[in-house]
Amino acid sequence: AWTVLAAMPLLIPSYVGGFALVAMMGPRGMFQDLLAPFGVERLPSIYGFPGALWALTLFTYPYLYLSVRTGLLNLDPALEEAARSLGHSPWRTFLRVTLPNLRPSITAGALLVALYTLSDFGAVSLLRFNSFTRAIYVQYLSSFDRSLASILSLVLVFMTVLLLFAERRSRGRTRYYRSSAGVFRRQRTVMLGKWRWPALIFCGLVVSAALLVPTGVIVFWLVRGLLAGESLAPVWQAALNSIQAASLAAGSAVVLALPVAYFSVRYPSRLSSLVSQSVYVGYGLPGIVIALSLVFFGANFATFLYQTLAMLIFAYVVRFLPQAMGSIQSSLVQINPRLEEAGRSLGLNRRAVLWRIVVPLLRPGMLAGAALVFLTTIKELPATLLLGPTGFTTLATQIWSATD
Repeated sequence: AWTVLAAMPLLIPSYVGGFALVAMMGPRGMFQDLLAPFGVERLPSIYGFPGALWALTLFTYPYLYLSVRTGLLNLDPALEEAARSLGHSPWRTFLRVTLPNLRPSITAGALLVALYTLSDFGAVSLLRFNSFTRAIYVQYLSSFDRSLASILSLVLVFMTVLLLFAERRSRGRTRYYRSSAGVFRRQRTVMLGKWRWPALIFCGLVVSAALLVPTGVIVFWLVRGLLAGESLAPVWQAALNSIQAASLAAGSAVVLALPVAYFSVRYPSRLSSLVSQSVYVGYGLPGIVIALSLVFFGANFATFLYQTLAMLIFAYVVRFLPQAMGSIQSSLVQINPRLEEAGRSLGLNRRAVLWRIVVPLLRPGMLAGAALVFLTTIKELPATLLLGPTGFTTLATQIWSATD
């Protein structure tokens, strides 16, 4: 249960988390109303760096948590047992053996958190912290000359590439696998003893702060708005638009990812590796940078596509295509190529083999990739704000307009 609960904050968009934080701790927020009878007129400001740090920490820690959890599950327990047999205490074993072997997992999780933080737009904007993404958006809206926004975008791209390069260099040449054959064994459950309740309280506080409290705040303000006579009519149209755009993006991503994944898995070469890696470039770029580049392209070279649903879907696909391709590749490597050879030996051509053998076996991976793209697209804010057609509101933009 803790595994699921600790990962669920990933489902909450950062701008929703930022809104919940402002509604709870900001001026005229819940805490302010609760403390008013005691003479507290104003709480310390939640805006700026403290609020942005609070929000992004709460809603990005699952990236690090899931990565480290995977590393712990794959860690050979014989390493810790060998250290204990040599007289090391549990803490010394953790510091000298366990922690160094978790370095790749910690680095990978930290990279995801750093990339998300660099590309985040909603939380930092709601909490009025002048990050690169907020500065780019403000310059885009307030200036007739968009060159400064372009320069800021290039700086942000450079920082992203530099971060990826640093992560690659940090791996080094250290080996983290066994040098001899061994038998896989499950990790032994460690009894916490007197530390059981402190650990339980800590986990409960983290899950409450990142999941239960934001959800409770949103439900509170929803009920309060409904009792005050607020209408949900605009929400239904925004929900339909979100479902439409996300469905088109998910379907397009799966269709485009299938041939690329098949080419990279079944025909490994430098060319297929280059094509596969180029797909992931879009995922490493912040959404606002992709959106801004498409705005410039559409306004200057493709006016017939500017502010159309087609360009918005294209931006979604560029941004989230790797999610679909990763799921399809993972499923494809588990399909025995001999099944395709058997189909060819029975007289089927390549297209028939693909549609009658490969695609049915890939259906779970395709559905998983489509679902991942669908959920991520619904949460996407900066690309929708900059590229959405006039009057086309989604749940993300509706939330943004209500909190801006």
